[in-house]
Amino acid sequence: MTTDITSCVKKSRGRPKVFDRDAALDKAMTLFWQHGYEATSLSDLVEATGAKAPTLYAEFTNKEGLFRAVLDRYITRFAAKHEAQLFCEEKTVEQALQDYFAAVAACFTSKDTPAGCFMINTSATLAASSKEIANTVKSRHAMQEETLGEFLRQRQSRGEIPAQCNTVELTQFLCCVLQGMSISAREGASLEKLQSVTRTTLRLWPELLKG
Repeated sequence: MTTDITSCVKKSRGRPKVFDRDAALDKAMTLFWQHGYEATSLSDLVEATGAKAPTLYAEFTNKEGLFRAVLDRYITRFAAKHEAQLFCEEKTVEQALQDYFAAVAACFTSKDTPAGCFMINTSATLAASSKEIANTVKSRHAMQEETLGEFLRQRQSRGEIPAQCNTVELTQFLCCVLQGMSISAREGASLEKLQSVTRTTLRLWPELLKG
């Protein structure tokens, strides 16, 4: 990696620019989101962020370190905000899920970011050699699933979901729907199509609670 970094160093003139970490992470996120981890080279990241390779190296150590920081940035910018839609005491279960799915669908189809879910897109393109990165993405994704499960368990404890309902299976089902929405968005599905999927899922909600 040191050799790669050295090869990316370019001479510059004038006063050095102040490194904007968040801006660099957002630009790197777009590359990883669109092309995946392996297909995104350090030279691509240098060009996209506008930062010198030694600066990226000093800040993140290597490409893997940069990716982990990008993943944290994604959680903060997108995933955490989506999940916040769930934990509003005034909402019914159905309304909370509707708002959550709506936020996710809007993100998956936004013109401001690549289509689909950053984590799902990245995970789908990882090679066997990237075991550590794969484990990191998997653990982060599991945290999102756990958040959804915690929401359902809380609502079950309040009596809004029948006691006999298996919230683990319900969580798994909802996560599979979300993963399918991500793949559909990646393949060009519109926001309207994903909203239709959400409506169908919520129409099934009374039947799902019988499980």
